[in-house]
Amino acid sequence: MNWTVIAENLPLYAEGAKLTLFLAFASLAISFMLAVPLAFLRNSRVTAVRYTVLFYTLVFRGTPLLVQLFLVYFGLAQFELIRTSILWPWLSSPMVCVLLTFVLNTTAYTTEIFAGGLRHIPVGEIEAARAYGMSRRTQALRILIPAMLTRSLPLYGNEMIMMLHATSLASTVTLLETTGVARMITLTDYIQFEPYVTAAAIYLALTFVLVSGFQVVQRRWAGYLENRIG
Repeated sequence: MNWTVIAENLPLYAEGAKLTLFLAFASLAISFMLAVPLAFLRNSRVTAVRYTVLFYTLVFRGTPLLVQLFLVYFGLAQFELIRTSILWPWLSSPMVCVLLTFVLNTTAYTTEIFAGGLRHIPVGEIEAARAYGMSRRTQALRILIPAMLTRSLPLYGNEMIMMLHATSLASTVTLLETTGVARMITLTDYIQFEPYVTAAAIYLALTFVLVSGFQVVQRRWAGYLENRIG
């Protein structure tokens, strides 16, 4: 065992953990803003709209995230139209490609989670809002979205954890997040066990903090649902 090397590289692990958190929460924040309207479209009465969203979520939920990342990072460069476009300075960046892939992937999962939450809202709540004379926009802001989010909290919490762990794939395209730091140490110091054990401990600690925080949120906003079930 050579834990001295790990101690010497703790600052690198700290930087890697910062990048891990940035990738996870930036992806989740952007995907949240996209998934809320997409959830409504997923339940649209217009068949073409509903199935278009379904196709998108099926593609990104039905293929591995690593494959999606490789297709974005390596695949887009194969098209001259993209290489000569104004988007290329961004799409040639590993950070942008990783974020784009993560956002597309987690948005697909989050859309289905939120759409399911919408479908489980009691009809009586919607009818009461209509009887009160609320516009569709007011219904969405005051009734539908809060109820949707409350009912989706447990599944969305799992998606947040999965996204946190999925950031480890960023190391495959040169980003030095937590797993990338561990991989770099194994290559430079020729040790295999200690770097990855340290990385695992960091992910475990981050997950524990995330789960603890989410449990507080769930008790605060979804407590009444637990009381109903009980």
